[in-house]
Amino acid sequence: MHFLSQLLEKYIDDHTEPEPGLLQELTRETHLKVVQPRMITGHFQGRVLSLLSKIIAPKAILEIGTYTGYSAICLAEGLQENGVLHTVDVNEELYPIQRDYFDRSGFGNQIVQHIGDALQVVPEMDVTFDLIFIDANKKNYEGYFETVIKKTKSGSVILSDNVLWSGKVIEPLKKSDKTTEALLNYNAKLKNDPRVETVILPIRDGLTLSRVV
Repeated sequence: MHFLSQLLEKYIDDHTEPEPGLLQELTRETHLKVVQPRMITGHFQGRVLSLLSKIIAPKAILEIGTYTGYSAICLAEGLQENGVLHTVDVNEELYPIQRDYFDRSGFGNQIVQHIGDALQVVPEMDVTFDLIFIDANKKNYEGYFETVIKKTKSGSVILSDNVLWSGKVIEPLKKSDKTTEALLNYNAKLKNDPRVETVILPIRDGLTLSRVV
């Protein structure tokens, strides 16, 4: 679903910070070699992630759902000089392409890759995160949130991607559609959770910004 016309989307892209050449290359390679290339973050949302990270200037970032590494590179652009980004993904086959682009981005020594289920990996981390980006299995979003909020402090920011789910969140719910049901529950949870202040940004497929109080 396009929430804006393609002409407006092009206008927005044209009046947003340009996409770095390395990320353009990563986009091309993802479309050529990887299944479901539409999962890549892309130019506009990538620049949003980059700018948010630069505003926050995090010392520690956590990303759940690496895919081919596009969003991790965008988020790493705002890291403090000695900051670290931890990114977790279940698909070990994507590890080489991630590492190649991480190293070429100039942030390679600041990005730590983890292979496995974030629900098991994150609790073992002895890190307090300033910025967290959730973009993995939608059915696990509530579990991810409860896991990561234990690793935050007041003022930490949690971003959740795909929360509008191609507009399905406002359509009649099919009993078999467990993913949309999970996202509906997640969106309601964040709205009513006193531990965070939350807004949904209508960016691409919906991006929730939650600030830990």
